[in-house]
Amino acid sequence: IYPTYKQKMKTAFVLACLFGVASATIYFQESFGEGWEDRWVVSEHDSGYGKFTTSAGEYFDDEARDTGLKTSEDAKFYSISAAFDKFANKDKDFVVQYTVKHEQKIDCGGGYLKIMPSNVDQADFHGETEYNLMFGPDICGATKRTHAIINYKGENYLRSNDARCEADELTHVYTWVIHPDQTYEIKIDGKAVADGNIKEDWDILPPQQIKDPALSKPADWVDEAMIADPEDEKPAGWDDEPEFVSDPDAEKPEDWDDEDDGEWEAPTIENPEYKGEWAPKMIDNPEYKGEWKVKRIDNPEYKGDWSPKQIPNPEYKGEWEHPQIDNPDYFEDDFVYAYDDFGVVGIDVWQVKSGTLFDNMLVTNSVEDAEAAAKSFAEIKEAEESAKKAAEEEEKAKREAEAAAAAEEEVEEEEEEEEE
Repeated sequence: IYPTYKQKMKTAFVLACLFGVASATIYFQESFGEGWEDRWVVSEHDSGYGKFTTSAGEYFDDEARDTGLKTSEDAKFYSISAAFDKFANKDKDFVVQYTVKHEQKIDCGGGYLKIMPSNVDQADFHGETEYNLMFGPDICGATKRTHAIINYKGENYLRSNDARCEADELTHVYTWVIHPDQTYEIKIDGKAVADGNIKEDWDILPPQQIKDPALSKPADWVDEAMIADPEDEKPAGWDDEPEFVSDPDAEKPEDWDDEDDGEWEAPTIENPEYKGEWAPKMIDNPEYKGEWKVKRIDNPEYKGDWSPKQIPNPEYKGEWEHPQIDNPDYFEDDFVYAYDDFGVVGIDVWQVKSGTLFDNMLVTNSVEDAEAAAKSFAEIKEAEESAKKAAEEEEKAKREAEAAAAAEEEVEEEEEEEEE
């Protein structure tokens, strides 16, 4: 669709695009090479939006190829979008795929894309702008999930169960494939983390059956499976023994001092000149041990609270189940997956800590092309791992050398002091 991309798309991907089946169409692709600013529109909805830059990150293989769009300011919303030729996906496979690298050790922030209709006002693109699909990782604290949200008749529906996402500092490929039979796959680095059927995994369509609103649980329904045996009686003397008794082996310490209550004195009247009996002020007694109590032990004769044994309830009818009836609001829709208008892809996220790189975006109807691209991008992750490991080893060696030099310098100083 666009001109030169600094050779950022891998050879395997390019070949797949050239020699794929005739019906394969790439609707959008972006690698943030030369001229990317002309293809993307920064939203003007809020003057406080964070600034995007381009970078290959701290660790990379080929800087030109690995350069992507990067968030650069902490605690900011980001909003940017790019348009492409309008298309509909009815009766076709739909694939959205891109790479994400959270190089900042992300703690809370999004890394997802929104795929929207062509009539979106890109200059006013923001969090409430309606979209068709939203896809990608979202991380905040312990919550780490891959969003896959479907807009159906103006309502956004999340997948019933969250799919996991990656939270390390390396590049990962996120892929969402939607088929015309309404099945789907969500992949990370080419491996499925979720798949199934849209109608089953999103609560979009009403259920075929509902609880009968005209019926309720009968008042005399017995659902206690067990009852106390009416013939069971508490044994005589059951409660005679307390749960705890005084320890027969415990003795009061000889040095323990009890306070007496004093002697009784006849009542007197108040003496207006009397200032009261003098006594020194009181301070904490360093020898005070608290009120002495006999140590308590478990009573070997204690039997616990008595309760009658349980027997099957002769009146038990089982757990009551609410009768189901056909849902009068139920309807089928074999085209939940289909949209008449795709035309804009956007990034609309909040990030506490910036540093996420978005790259290698692809919207197509060719599963094969997407798979070829995903395989080629695996090299990026491998190169990053090698570069990161080499940098860490170099940093470790540097620290060890500095520590050794410092230790040597300290020894020399000590020797000089001894000579003096």
